[in-house]
Amino acid sequence: MSAQPNQKQQPATAADGITPRAVDYGQWYLDIVKRADLADHSSVRGCMVIKPHGYAIWEKLQRELDDRFKATGHVNAYFPLFIPLSFLAKEEEHAAGFAKECAVVTHYRLKSLDGKVGVDPESKLEEPLVVRPTSETIIWAQYKNWIQSYRDLPLLINQWANVVRWEMRTRLFLRTAEFLWQEGHTAHATEAEAREEVSRMLAVYADVAENVMGVPVVRGHKTEGERFAGALDTQCIEGMMQDGKALQMGTSHYLGQNFAKSADVKFLNKDGQLEYVHATSWGVSTRLIGALIMTHSDDNGLILPPKLAPIHVVIVPIYKSAEEQARTTAEAQAVATELRAQGWSVKVDDREGLQPGAKYYEWERKGVPVRIEVGPKDLEKGSLCVVRRFVLEKDGESEQELRKRKKQFLPRAEAIANMPALLAALQKELLERARAMRDKRTRIIDTLEEYAEFFKGDGGFAWVHWAGTRDDEDTMAKRFETSIRCLPFADQIPEAGRGPGKCILTGQPSAQRVLMAKAY
Repeated sequence: MSAQPNQKQQPATAADGITPRAVDYGQWYLDIVKRADLADHSSVRGCMVIKPHGYAIWEKLQRELDDRFKATGHVNAYFPLFIPLSFLAKEEEHAAGFAKECAVVTHYRLKSLDGKVGVDPESKLEEPLVVRPTSETIIWAQYKNWIQSYRDLPLLINQWANVVRWEMRTRLFLRTAEFLWQEGHTAHATEAEAREEVSRMLAVYADVAENVMGVPVVRGHKTEGERFAGALDTQCIEGMMQDGKALQMGTSHYLGQNFAKSADVKFLNKDGQLEYVHATSWGVSTRLIGALIMTHSDDNGLILPPKLAPIHVVIVPIYKSAEEQARTTAEAQAVATELRAQGWSVKVDDREGLQPGAKYYEWERKGVPVRIEVGPKDLEKGSLCVVRRFVLEKDGESEQELRKRKKQFLPRAEAIANMPALLAALQKELLERARAMRDKRTRIIDTLEEYAEFFKGDGGFAWVHWAGTRDDEDTMAKRFETSIRCLPFADQIPEAGRGPGKCILTGQPSAQRVLMAKAY
């Protein structure tokens, strides 16, 4: 085995392939996706390839969500990718909401035509098939066969799947023509039970967002114009990204009896009477990975909360000779074994031909929470060099001072024993930083002049009184490029902004404030 020289770590810059956020936030985001090895554009327009590191994050998110779904009584199933066009047509409002985004299959066979492969004109389908943009219609057609009595309710089913919405303007993870998600579809005997389900699943999403992803969210209802197509009520969670824009991170819908009526799903109630069931649907997607990137990452690369990190600790042996290589690598493997016994995912980077600095850059860009460096001097002292990917910044602190605080030299036993506490602290501090960022860029605003000034700059979240119409919402969108992100639950409004007031645009009486922001 050949030896490799050491190399001092240098701060990442645009030359390392990451554009600073302050220069171009949109390009910074795409650079992080690329340099952290999360995803690539595919050869299919608007679609992405999720690479192993990105997919591993999605798998951890899936597990966190799926465990919570099952703990609340839900089970998983799978339904067809293709939906007969007539199924969508039965629920007119729903169909209209997705009409412009639907991909349609009209033929089922190819053939060789003049030496070229093309569509066989004789293979036209009797009825076109829509590639699912969402599954309510195909699922409710099946529920008709499964529900006859109140004893069959509630029916609590979730599906992990891909969907297609033919977006014209795409961005990796945030908006693509095809994406991965889960969609829950439940049937209930009463409106009260269905609405309780909607709130319960939104609470699950908020829990995962804050306590797993480290992203604080505001919970509330969507306005009539922003509701899911066919829903009577849509609840949502909204997070703030580092550029001050809002990102809708999850939605939960009360569908009333609309889909039950369109699919003729009735049940015999306890009084022996037939009635339509009440429906809900709820979902989150791979957009959550975009939220992770834009909430936590920095100009050096991805930052991941430990609960979603595919690798918790990377260990890098440092050496100048073959003898040092053998000793430091053996120690790295021994430390890894002890950390794995605690339940952590650990990678020993003993690749030859790469200098330590290059390894540091790579794992920093990929967001690994903790790096341990093992060199000959560490062996002599019985210590380990522990480097955190993230620490809470201090006002006026330089990049050099920040990097110095990230690194600690600890006795070996202490470093290993303290790993659970260290990773727990990282998880907690990421949420604290994100909440502080959000609070710093949140304003209670009472005049249109103040509103205009706020969004002339970088903006953020604005709590304003509102009593306008849908046309008034359009006016605000055209003038300020903002929208009502939600009609918040009462406990979500800052205490100083609670109580009635006057609409910021019309001056009409307003019962409570709404959340307005620019958004993705």
